[in-house]
This record gives sequence, C-alpha cells and structure tokens, in this order.
Amino acid sequence: MKQMGALLCAALLMTACAAPVVRDVGLDKFAPRRAEQDLSSGIRAYENGDYRNSARLLQDALSEGLLLNSDKVAAHKYLAFIHCAESREKACRNEFRMALEIDPKLELTPAESGHPSWGPVFKSLKQSVTKSP
Repeated sequence: MKQMGALLCAALLMTACAAPVVRDVGLDKFAPRRAEQDLSSGIRAYENGDYRNSARLLQDALSEGLLLNSDKVAAHKYLAFIHCAESREKACRNEFRMALEIDPKLELTPAESGHPSWGPVFKSLKQSVTKSP
C-alpha cells in the first residue's frame, strides 16, 4: 500500500506542477524535473508580483521541455498575462496564440477573462481560432 501511495505521489508531482492544489500544499518543490520546478516557481513568482523573475522562470521551463501540454499552456498563459500587464500586446497575443495552438479549448477563469489588459486580447484571439477551419 505504501508503494502505491508513493507511486501516486510521484505521478502527481511529475504531471501536475501547474495545478494550484499541488503548489498550495508545497508538493511542487519535490518535482523531479527542472522544467516542472521552474514552472511552479514561475507561477509562484507571478502570484507574488515578481514579473521579471516569473517570466525568466516560465521561459526556462518551456525551454527545458515541459512534459504535459497543460503545463505548457499554463506557462504561455502566464507569460501572456505578464506581457499584457506591461503593455506589450503583440507579445501577449503571441503567447496566447501558442497556448491556443496547444489547447484550442483553453478558457480563462471568470476573473482572468474579466481583466482589462488581457481579457479582450484573449477573447479576440479565441474567437479567431474558433472561426478557423
């Protein structure tokens, strides 16, 4: 039974570093791969308002090769938020576009979609993606 729990924990750590529950309880610090560690640290830095460090860590995570598409999408989404918040709309659009290429069904939470900087950018991109054949 202990082995099953250990395997489940290892699988969770390897595959869900972007999941808030994993970060909230601190399990993300035990992720075995550098890419997933950087993703988690990048999201945490974003949440703490350290956008410069967040962007560096998120980009590192992508460069290091995140395994899961959901983690890749999360990295691009947070990079988009940073770019939009710093009035770099073209870079924001590019990050959202990359996230939507990975997951065309991506939706922002109500709080995220209502943000005045990136909400309209995401909405217009999402509409153009859903209209494409």
